[in-house]
Amino acid sequence: MKKALFLLLTGITSVQLAAQQLTKFVDVFSGTGGHGHVYPGATVPFGMVQLSPDNGNEGWDWSSGYHYSSNTIAGFSHMHLSGTGIGDWCDISLLPLTDTSQIRNTKIKIPFSHSNEKGKPGFYSVQLDNGIQCDLTAGERTGFHRYSFPSPAGWLRFDMGFAINWDQCTEGMLQLVDDHTLIGYRYSTGWAKGQKVYFAAKFSLPVQHFIFIDDSVSLKNSATGNKVKIALQFNTIAPLLVKVSLSTVSTDKALAEVKKAAAQNFAEVAITAENLWEKELQKIKINTDNKELATKFYTSLYHTCLAPVISNDADGAYQTHDNKLRHFNNGKNKYTVFSQWDVFRALNPLFTITQIKRLPDIINSMLQLYEDNGLLPVWDLSTWEANTMTGYHSIPIIADAMLKNIKGFDYNTAYTAMRKSAFQNQRGVPDYIRFGYVPQDKHGWSVTMTLEYAYDDWCIAQVAKKLGKVSDYNLFMKRSMSYKKLFDRNTGFMRAKNSNGKFIEPFDPLLSEHGFEGQYVEGTAWQHSFFVPHDINGLAVLYGGKEKLVKKLDQLFTAPSELHGENVSADVSGLIGQYAHGNEPSHHIIYMYTLLGHPEKAAKWLKVVADSIYKTGPDGLSGNDDCGQMSAWYVWSSLGMYPMNPASGEYVFGYPLVDNAIIQLPNKKQLRLQVNKLYQTGRDGIASIEFNGKKIPITIISHGQLLQGGKLIINVYK
Repeated sequence: MKKALFLLLTGITSVQLAAQQLTKFVDVFSGTGGHGHVYPGATVPFGMVQLSPDNGNEGWDWSSGYHYSSNTIAGFSHMHLSGTGIGDWCDISLLPLTDTSQIRNTKIKIPFSHSNEKGKPGFYSVQLDNGIQCDLTAGERTGFHRYSFPSPAGWLRFDMGFAINWDQCTEGMLQLVDDHTLIGYRYSTGWAKGQKVYFAAKFSLPVQHFIFIDDSVSLKNSATGNKVKIALQFNTIAPLLVKVSLSTVSTDKALAEVKKAAAQNFAEVAITAENLWEKELQKIKINTDNKELATKFYTSLYHTCLAPVISNDADGAYQTHDNKLRHFNNGKNKYTVFSQWDVFRALNPLFTITQIKRLPDIINSMLQLYEDNGLLPVWDLSTWEANTMTGYHSIPIIADAMLKNIKGFDYNTAYTAMRKSAFQNQRGVPDYIRFGYVPQDKHGWSVTMTLEYAYDDWCIAQVAKKLGKVSDYNLFMKRSMSYKKLFDRNTGFMRAKNSNGKFIEPFDPLLSEHGFEGQYVEGTAWQHSFFVPHDINGLAVLYGGKEKLVKKLDQLFTAPSELHGENVSADVSGLIGQYAHGNEPSHHIIYMYTLLGHPEKAAKWLKVVADSIYKTGPDGLSGNDDCGQMSAWYVWSSLGMYPMNPASGEYVFGYPLVDNAIIQLPNKKQLRLQVNKLYQTGRDGIASIEFNGKKIPITIISHGQLLQGGKLIINVYK
C-alpha cells in the first residue's frame, strides 16, 4: 500500500516538474518591507545596473533606497545594494516630471500607490500620481527607461546630488553633448570612500530645452558641482525612451557602452532579462503545486543572484577608490559587493553548485582586491575596504572552492593571500595571536572575533594540508582551537576575557550591545556561543558530552525572547527564544542537532523557522537579506541539507520542505531529490536516506557525492 502511494506521489510530481516558467513564482517585492532591505527594481543576474525606485526617505530601513511603507518616489537610480544594513550607492538618479514647479527642490517626492506598481525579474513598472507611466528594464551595464507622459510637455531631472543615509556627492558633472545625448559623472563618499560612477544617456526624443540647477560652475552645455542637476524638456506626444550606460572609468567608456545598446529596444531587453533569470531559476526545479512554498523558494533563489555585482567595464578596465586605472585580466568580469561576514555561510557554498562558471571570476576579484589593497576583502564596496564586521571570511570562501577542486584561479596566490590575512596588523589579529584569544580590553567584539578567527584558521589549515604545508597545517589547527579559551563551564557560554585572563563581570547572556565596544557583534552570548562549526565534537566535550550540548541547544529555543541593554542591536531579529534567525550567527545552529544525533529536533525547528520566519509579500524576511545569505539558507533548507561548516565540503541533513527537486550540477549531471512521507504518529524528522540505491547515514552528504548525480531519496516522518 505504501509503495503504491509513493509511486502515485512520484508520478504526480513528475508532471509538476515538467518545463514551466519559474519567473512567475518570483515576488520582487518580498523583503522590501520589514527589515529585509531588498530593492524591487530591474536588474539581470549579478549585473552592474540595478535600476530601481528610491522613495527619497532616509534611515536604516531605506538602505536599498526603497521601503514598501513609503508612498513616494524621488527618482530612479542605477545602483542599489540588496539586503544590506548600510545605505549607499543610489547613483545616477533621474525623475520624470510634468512641470518645473519643483525642479529646484533638493528632493522631489512624487506620490504613488502600490496598486499602480508591479514588477517581475528584469522589469519594474509604476504609474506615478502625476500621471506618468514609468517602465524600467536592464541589461548588464545599461538601464532602459520608458516614460509615457499625460501631456505633450514632459521633463526629466538628472540629479547627481541625490543621496541617502551616509552617502554624499563630492563632485558631479553633467554635459549635454547633443540634443539626444547627456553624459556625466558622480563622485561620492559614504560607507565606501572614493566612489566614481560615469554615465552616458541616450534619448529617443530630442531635448527641446534644458535648465541647470545647483551648479557651481556652468558653461553653455555643461555644469559641475556636488549638487548639480539638469532638467530636460521633451515633446512627449510619444513615449520617451532613455538608455543609461554606466562605467567605472570614464564618460567615453560609458558612451561606447550606450552605443552598443543603440539597436536594442525596450521590449527585447525586458524579454532578454527575464530569460536570463529563467535560466538561473531552472538550475533547481522543485514541485510547484504548493504556490506559497514555490514563491518563497524561487524568490529566495532570485535573491541569491543579486550580489556580488559586476564592477568593471566590458573591456576589463576599472578604477580604484584611490584613482588608479587598472585592467582585470583574470577573467571576464570583476565583481564588487563582498559582504563576507554574511555570505560565507551559505551563499558561496551554493555558488559551488549554481555558479560554477562565475565563481572563478568572483574569487579572482577577491584576489585582485588583495593585489590592489593589500589584503583579501572583508566588506568590499566599489574597491573600498569598509572593514565592516568580524573575521577574515574571504578565507572560507576561497578555501571551500580549493577544497572542492574548483579551477580558474591560482592556488598559490590564494594561499599567500589567505595567510597574509591571518597575520595582518589590525582588526585585533596581533592580540589574538599573542594571547590565543582577543582580549576585550584590547578590542571590542572580542568573543565574536575569537570564535570567527578560530574557524577561519581551521579553513587555512585544511588548505595548507592540501598543498602539503605541514608546519602551517599544525600552526593553524592549533589556532583553530582558540575558541576553547573563552568557554565558561559555569554558565555554558563563550564569554569575554580581559588580557589578564579573567572573565568580565557581571555577565548577562541577554545583553545586546550594538556599539563597537560590545563583546559580541550584533547579538548576545546565546547566538554566538555555538559558533564552532569546525569542531562540534570538541564543543560537546566542553559541555560534558553531546547530550549536555543538546540540552543547551534546547534551552536556546526556550530562553526569553528579550534583549537587555541601553543600545540593543536592531539586527537581532526573528527570535524564537534566543535563536535569532533574522541575523547570520544563528543560521547553522539548528543543523547541530543532526550531528549530535537528534535529527528529529532539527526537523522540528527547521519547520518552525520556514513557516514563521519566511513569508510571502513585502514583509517576507525577518531581517536583512544581506546580499542573499538569508535567502540562501532557505534554498538549502528547502532541499533538506545545509553547509553547516561552509568549507568542509559536507552538507548536513535537516528536513526537506519540497517533495521533489531536480538540481542541475556543474558537471552537467543531475541530482534528483525525492521525498517520501511516512505518516506515523509521534515521529518527526528524517526516517532514512538512500543515495543511488544505497542507504546512507542521516548525518551528511559530501559535495563529491552530490556531483555523482543520480537519485537521493529522503524518507521523512510527517
